[in-house]
Amino acid sequence: MNQETLREYCLSKKYATEEFPFDDVTLVLKVGGKIFAVIPLDAEPRIALKCDPELVIELREQYSAVQPAHHFNKKHWNQVLMDDSVSEKQVKEWIDHSYNLVYNSLTGKIKENLNNQ
Repeated sequence: MNQETLREYCLSKKYATEEFPFDDVTLVLKVGGKIFAVIPLDAEPRIALKCDPELVIELREQYSAVQPAHHFNKKHWNQVLMDDSVSEKQVKEWIDHSYNLVYNSLTGKIKENLNNQ
């Protein structure tokens, strides 16, 4: 998957938004104002995703393309390199997992505001 394919899939998630809060080459995808994915546009295709802490280490041990995410809490974030060692289906499942973790952590008020948009 390339950066545009990653971006499009992330933006297909309900209420997903994109912005460049850090610089003009780091695409940040959010739901309810909270980050669920980060895609650097100036590097080899990769994506940083939030992950259940119990799954973080397991994925790193099982997949060479999964590494601790730079500049993020290593207990909760993995970086996935798009080096063809991981299927597109698997990457999409991890994006879904990240999105769901973040969406489910939103307060009821934030979810209500999203539903009213």
